[in-house]
Amino acid sequence: MEIVLERMYFPEGTNGVLSLNGKEICKTIELPWRNNKARVSCIPEGKYKIRKHYCKKFKWHFELLNVKNRSSIFIHPANDALKELNGCIAPVTQITGEGKGIGSKKALEKLNSLIFPYLDSGFVIELIVTKKNIK
Repeated sequence: MEIVLERMYFPEGTNGVLSLNGKEICKTIELPWRNNKARVSCIPEGKYKIRKHYCKKFKWHFELLNVKNRSSIFIHPANDALKELNGCIAPVTQITGEGKGIGSKKALEKLNSLIFPYLDSGFVIELIVTKKNIK
C-alpha cells in the first residue's frame, strides 16, 4: 500500500498534500529544502517504509525508515515547521502559509485512524514523496 505526499517548495517551508488512492487525507507542512541537512531540511523525495511509533510527547504517530543520511524522521503534529520540526513531516487540516498550518493534532488522528488498522494487520505501507507538478 502506498501513500503519496505531493509537495510544493517555498523559501520558508514546504507544503504538501497527503493522499491514498488519489483521495486527499490531509495537508502537510515541513521545513524548506536545504540539501537534506539534518534538523534544518525536509527529507529528499523518494519512497519510505512507514511504521507506528510512540513517544510521550506525541503519543502514537509514524516513523519513516531508511531516509538517506537521516534518522528519527517522524510524522507528528506541528503547526509551524520552522519552530516545531527538525526534519519531520506534520499533517495539518489547513495550510496557512509557507510551512505553516492549523489543526495538526486533528489531522494526525485522522491519519492514524486510517493507517493503523492496515499496519496492525501486517500491511507494508510506503510513503512516496514527490514534487507537485504545476499545470
